[in-house]
Amino acid sequence: MKDPIVIIGAGPAGLMAAEILSAAGKRVEIYDRMPSVARKFLMAGRGGLNLTHSEPFDRFATRYGKRAPLLKAALEAFTPKDLRTWADGLGAETFVGTSGRVFPKAMKASPLLRAWLKRLEAQGVVLHTRHEWRGWQTGALQFNDDVYVKPAATILALGGASWPKLGGDGSWADILADKGVEIAPFQPANVGFQTVWSAHFADKFAGEPLKNIAVKFAGREVKGELMLTRAGLEGGAIYAISAALRDAISKDGHADLVIDLRPDLSSDQAINKLKRASPKDSLSNRLRKALNLSPAAIALVHEKPGADFKTVTVRLSGAQGLDRAISSAGGIRFDALTSDFELKALPGVYAIGEMLDWEAPTGGYLLQGCFSTAVAAAQAISGR
Repeated sequence: MKDPIVIIGAGPAGLMAAEILSAAGKRVEIYDRMPSVARKFLMAGRGGLNLTHSEPFDRFATRYGKRAPLLKAALEAFTPKDLRTWADGLGAETFVGTSGRVFPKAMKASPLLRAWLKRLEAQGVVLHTRHEWRGWQTGALQFNDDVYVKPAATILALGGASWPKLGGDGSWADILADKGVEIAPFQPANVGFQTVWSAHFADKFAGEPLKNIAVKFAGREVKGELMLTRAGLEGGAIYAISAALRDAISKDGHADLVIDLRPDLSSDQAINKLKRASPKDSLSNRLRKALNLSPAAIALVHEKPGADFKTVTVRLSGAQGLDRAISSAGGIRFDALTSDFELKALPGVYAIGEMLDWEAPTGGYLLQGCFSTAVAAAQAISGR
């Protein structure tokens, strides 16, 4: 019997690579250190399982920032449209939400995952759980203390360094670095940021949302929502610019984020509305009646006063840690890879998904990147 193609990591990238290869008639075995598969995928699905995004492809590809040119070929190999067709084929019919994000109609990951695992089993994929990868010994992959496997090819799909309790802790980085693979330091991505609130504000408004706002930083503006936390801010709007904020804090020690509480109004319009409000009312009542601000937004104006009463500037002092991050930046540098995601220092070994040094905002871009790199690498191996 031929040696198997071994995939290490049973998250979405690893499972997708297994599907492509097994459908091509390859013998595939997956190894994962956790007792069950795709734990982060299931956790993400608790919020609705945002699979991808429906925006035009050219705009979609730009969401990967500096890595967009390096990922474009993989995204073309398995596009957002392809991902929707694939999910529909598993019975997880998709739809486009009002924000353009794509979800399965079941709004959770478990039905899709169950159907997916059945397909993989039918295609002959063998899954080994509770097998922790330790590196190589005399040309074989070592798992645990006494399991050795000689593969025909290896795909590493071990994830990044965020949400370590779900299996991705980045511990693989030292193994690869010892083999001469260039690794960029891990950093939190799609993460909340810290600031200093007054005790009263933190006690009363932590956990409250700021809806229909816009955040502005370094020439970028993103509309969406924020969540006030005891230590700072979280939410999709700030996640979208987390890389720029993180880099600015690293360089300058802080980043000044502008929050527009009524992005549909100009400053002059907001001031005129306030002027027309009754002068007998308190400022809080005028902000509520004239600008329709929520109690949390009004409190933020008092906490960080703005010149026009609709914008406030919040000084951010740091990002939350990797244990609170949705994803991570850093990992295997693209200079260490061929165009097929094969490691230059380790021929026959490929790396995909969040192991690579790229990042993207929430909105379906993270999962799409994992699926697309998996398909590109699997097709390259199958073609050989």
